[in-house]
Amino acid sequence: MVSFKFLRSTLCYLFLAASLTSCFSKYTITAKQVRKHYALKKVKPEEYIIKNDTLTLCVASVGADTLPMLLLIHGAPGSLWGYMNLMDDQDLQKNFHIVSVDRVGYGKSRLKKLRHVTSIEMQANSLLPVLAMNKSKQKITVLGRSYGAPIAAKFASLVPDQVKELVMVSPVIDPEREKFYWFSKWGRNAFIQLFLPGEFNTATAEKYSHSNELKKILPIWQDLTMPTTVIQGGNDWIADPKNIDFAKKHIKSKRAQYIYLYNAGHMITYTHLSMIKELLLRGQLVRDGITSVSVPPAAEVSSGN
Repeated sequence: MVSFKFLRSTLCYLFLAASLTSCFSKYTITAKQVRKHYALKKVKPEEYIIKNDTLTLCVASVGADTLPMLLLIHGAPGSLWGYMNLMDDQDLQKNFHIVSVDRVGYGKSRLKKLRHVTSIEMQANSLLPVLAMNKSKQKITVLGRSYGAPIAAKFASLVPDQVKELVMVSPVIDPEREKFYWFSKWGRNAFIQLFLPGEFNTATAEKYSHSNELKKILPIWQDLTMPTTVIQGGNDWIADPKNIDFAKKHIKSKRAQYIYLYNAGHMITYTHLSMIKELLLRGQLVRDGITSVSVPPAAEVSSGN
């Protein structure tokens, strides 16, 4: 007979699993949600699988492949569909070949024999085959959000001659400011993980190795030579707002700029889409020689984002 204590423990674990799934569900998009989103849209990104002996990489792209590439790298958890609002934007479609990618360990993307890929270097290297999709003969723009930001930076450092601009939004890049929450340790519980989506378990594995991985890539920051933009929200509960201070200290490029949005949270690519668009389309701040901008609350409200 099953003991009451065992039953109670099992129910508690199931409750925790359900709670964790609920916490992270807003950062993931299901296939059903994607189908519903594009059901009535005239333009839908095309999904591709890039495959070789060791790698399976799922990407979605929209826009002519003869246009300059805009490569979008998601955080943890996340997926390529987390950038649907950018991929759907008509102005961006007209000016970029937009390519959003599932990082290895998420969606259909995999590295052979590896369940989770926590190495920032391996994550960045796994994205290199995407460059073959660039038919424009022009350098690409790389945008990484949250945990995708240091991967974007590492990627840019691997092929600096092919990257026109690096944009990091809500970056988690300071190895001394990794945030942990009440539920973080429960996400590592083997029994609870049985009831969690694979992407959540991958994200947990990344979180507990992230600080050490960030320390490994410390040398890249001073070597970034391309125009680099860092955008940070003051009300970001996932990425410590002081990550922007780390960026200012370690990025030595004279073509770097920093934008601090006092009232913004973590999902700046959604809440400040028009600002992101302007940055991508015109690069106005770089051309004007502005290196640091702090947007006060009043300005954020009046911007209409």
